[in-house]
Amino acid sequence: MDDRYYMQLALDEARKAAELGEIPIGAVLVHDGEVVCRAHNMRETWQSATAHAEVIVIEEACKKLARWRLSGCTLYVTVEPCPMCSGAIVNSRIDRVVYGCPDVKAGGAESIFNIITNPNLNHCAEVVSGVCEEECAGVMKEFFKRRRKENKIKKQEQKCDCGCNE
Repeated sequence: MDDRYYMQLALDEARKAAELGEIPIGAVLVHDGEVVCRAHNMRETWQSATAHAEVIVIEEACKKLARWRLSGCTLYVTVEPCPMCSGAIVNSRIDRVVYGCPDVKAGGAESIFNIITNPNLNHCAEVVSGVCEEECAGVMKEFFKRRRKENKIKKQEQKCDCGCNE
């Protein structure tokens, strides 16, 4: 199995998130070539600011493996982890992070911050970017395109016939 295989599993999770109206980000945690667990964003469903795919998959893996140190593991995620998730990656001692597309507005791995590879922290992980990048970015673009269209329709429906809300 290679990085592309596991990223496809993460993309499956991202699509599940999109079906729920969640930001379509998926994550898969692998140890010794075996999938430990998978997750996708659940912020809206759970009404939890920390319910990002990466945090969920880390929590599930810690329970499943009965340890908080996830050394020897690789995390696959469709979008570059945010600063919060990057901190969780460092704290859980994950060895390797593979992500699909960059997050130029909130990237915590490379785009804005270099948390995961920061030598001043107590742990650093290898970061690999751009795996299935176009497909990962495409899932995000399609989701936000659909969301903008839905929001435009809602806004138009809220206008009254008299034009007072124009």
